[in-house]
Amino acid sequence: MHTFIRVVEVWRPSVDGTLLELADGLFESAPAFGAQSRGLCFGRGEGLPGRAWEEARPLLLRRLEGSYFRRVAAAQAAGLVCAAALPVFGPAGLSSVVVMLCGDSGSHSGAIELWHNDPRVTGDLTLQDGYFGSSGEALESLSRDSYLPRGAGLPGMAWQREAAVFIDGLGESHQFLRAQTAASAGIVRGLALPCGTPSQQTWVLSLLSSSVTPIARRVESWLPGEAGASRLQRGFGHCEASGPLPTGPETAVEPAELGIVGAAWSGASAQVGRGAGRLGSALDAELGGAGLSTALAIPLAGDGVVGEVVVLHF
Repeated sequence: MHTFIRVVEVWRPSVDGTLLELADGLFESAPAFGAQSRGLCFGRGEGLPGRAWEEARPLLLRRLEGSYFRRVAAAQAAGLVCAAALPVFGPAGLSSVVVMLCGDSGSHSGAIELWHNDPRVTGDLTLQDGYFGSSGEALESLSRDSYLPRGAGLPGMAWQREAAVFIDGLGESHQFLRAQTAASAGIVRGLALPCGTPSQQTWVLSLLSSSVTPIARRVESWLPGEAGASRLQRGFGHCEASGPLPTGPETAVEPAELGIVGAAWSGASAQVGRGAGRLGSALDAELGGAGLSTALAIPLAGDGVVGEVVVLHF
C-alpha cells in the first residue's frame, strides 16, 4: 500500500545552535532524494526547514517548483510535489523541524491543509494553504471559502481541545463540515494537529486520508494515563490493516516501553524509528502483525510542555 506522505525528515539544531542538521528520515520510497538530504544543513531562513525555524510556525508548499525549497530537482525525480514543515518547540526553544513530502497528484488521493487564526483579524480559522492531490477541485474550493469558528469542523475541534483529533468515516460525520464533498473526493478519514508556536496565533495542520492512498498506514495518539505522565495510554488509533485500535486505560504503559513515543514525550523532539526495538517493545506484536516497521513520532507541545505524541506509521 502506497501512502499519501512519501518521505519524512526530522531536522534538529546543531550543537552551537546556528544550523539545522538532519537527525533522521524515512526515504525508502525516494533513496536518491534521501542521499542528497543527508549531505545538507540549513541556516535560519534557508530552505523549507530553515524558513519554518525563522518564522516559528508551520509552513506548506503546495508546489515545490519556483519556491524556496532547495532540493526541487531531486524531489521531482522522486515524484515528490508538495511539502509541509512543522517546527516543534520544547522548554529551551526549537527542538526539531518535521518535514513531510507527498507524492505525485496524478496517482495520490488525499489532502494536507494548513489552517490559521490571527485573533487580531478574525475569530475564525481560515485556510492558509492546502494541497489536495487528485481529490478534486470541489473540496479545494469549499475549503478555501470556509471560515471555521473554534470547535467547528475537524481543524476547529483541534483548536478548541488543544489536542489532536481523529475522525473515521468522514462522509457520515456531522462533526466534519465538508463531509459530502470529502466523500465524493474519496476522503474517508481525517487527522488534525494543533501546532504550538511562540506567538498568540493558532495553526492547525489537517491531514485528510483516502482508502487508496492513506496519509499513513497507521495513526495513533499517546496521552498521559490515569497515573499521570509515568504511564502513557493510547487516546485514538487506526490501522489500515486491522481497523480501530484499543484505547483507554488498558493500553497504559511506561514511556520507556514505547520506543520513539517515549523519546518524543521525554525529549520534546520529533523522532523517526525503524524496527521493533526502536518503535517500542509494547507495540511489537501489533506492529509485527500489521507488517509495520517505520514510524514518525510528533510531540504536540504548548508553552514547551508536551501533552501528547502523535505517531504516523509507514
